[in-house]
Amino acid sequence: MSSTVEIARTFGSLLIGALFASFLSGGVTIQTLVYYKLYPTDGSSIKTLVFAIWLLDTCHTGLIWGSQWEYFIGFYGMDEKIDYIPTTLALSIAITGILTVLVHAFFAHRIFLLSKRKWSLVVPVVIIAVLRLVSSTATTATMLHYRSFVQFRQHVRWLFTLGLALSSAVDVLITSSLFFLLRSSKREGGSLDGVIDALILYTFETGSVTCAATIISMICVRISPII
Repeated sequence: MSSTVEIARTFGSLLIGALFASFLSGGVTIQTLVYYKLYPTDGSSIKTLVFAIWLLDTCHTGLIWGSQWEYFIGFYGMDEKIDYIPTTLALSIAITGILTVLVHAFFAHRIFLLSKRKWSLVVPVVIIAVLRLVSSTATTATMLHYRSFVQFRQHVRWLFTLGLALSSAVDVLITSSLFFLLRSSKREGGSLDGVIDALILYTFETGSVTCAATIISMICVRISPII
């Protein structure tokens, strides 16, 4: 690390990222509460999945703020510690991988049902999703090994970038698959065409948002003075 630490671009970036993560976590909590209120008759498996995603997201946010405590309180006044990788921060990467593989598995199951059990559409999604999980787990392991952003960047930064690229790829694959499956299910003048159109738009919007967020994360990693 350089002897002169750019506070705004290092500690400032960490703080803004933590605040943004908390904002998104709050959104997940609201969506979870709304889901349980609007769909009380859903099966226990779906309800359990929703709860698991909420719990993992809450743990992820807690780990992020745990790392903020270490940087701003535990290492107060020690600017050189910006290079240190706390356990909480490293573990948050693995939690993200578990979260994404659960969500991708849910959508893979939806594709499986919509395509009338065509494994050829599901297998690529599952493979990329599992590779994304492996990448995030390996990233956590290497971060815990090196404990230094400089060392991590010099040796295996590509691993972190690979995980983001895989996540983006599976988002595109899921969105395109659902888009074409829903579109092919439309019938000229059918009574459900309006509902299907709404689902197509929703699928495209949500898939685009998650993919864009992943791409932005990749850009931030490339320009970050830390990683």
